[in-house]
Amino acid sequence: QVQLVESGGGLVQPGGSLRLSCAASGSISRPNSMGWYRQAPGKQREMVATITNGGTTTYVGSVKGRFTIPRDNARNTVYLQMNSLKPEDTAVYYCTLQVVFGSAYWGQGTQVTVSS
Repeated sequence: QVQLVESGGGLVQPGGSLRLSCAASGSISRPNSMGWYRQAPGKQREMVATITNGGTTTYVGSVKGRFTIPRDNARNTVYLQMNSLKPEDTAVYYCTLQVVFGSAYWGQGTQVTVSS
């Protein structure tokens, strides 16, 4: 079983920054991909950013140039560094770990609110 524990959400003003963290524990198979999804009220959950254990990244277009997704393989931890935040970034952010040709695991979610 794999557990994902997220931290770092909160309230920030437009233009500000936040860093989310997600630590995975348990029996973690490789290769895998870790990432962040988000869901705003009334909207579908969308992929924000992912990173493989080999370091390949993908980003949704709306966050390119503002968000980065560093990963520490030794600690099975992934981060989401969010800069130049906008009100439309407000959502619950979920950490995920997807084992290639295997199971997917999700964190409990952390709220990010961008408001003045």
